[in-house]
Amino acid sequence: MVKPASTSKASVPAACCTLDLGQTEEQRLVRMFKALGNPLRFEIMKFLLTHPGCITGDLVDHLPIAQATVSQHLRVLRDAGWIEGKIQGPATCYCIVADHVGWFRQKISAVF
Repeated sequence: MVKPASTSKASVPAACCTLDLGQTEEQRLVRMFKALGNPLRFEIMKFLLTHPGCITGDLVDHLPIAQATVSQHLRVLRDAGWIEGKIQGPATCYCIVADHVGWFRQKISAVF
């Protein structure tokens, strides 16, 4: 005979931590997670860690996708706050935004 699951709150373990975020911060955190959830965008982040200030063409040479697709992925990462692009002549140089990475790490460290 199978016992029915208890719906008593007493059986729920106590929280080990909290993540007290306002709606805006929560949306920002979710956007950042979503941006990293794509394998190609994760690869772009890895490349930018070791090649700060690279241009789109460097990423196109590194990845097996077209320039337009690289640009779309860069836009998602930029919109999520992971990277920024600085125009230098005809090219845009991309780098990781350290302050935003720090914010992300601070919020995540409250959970993990």
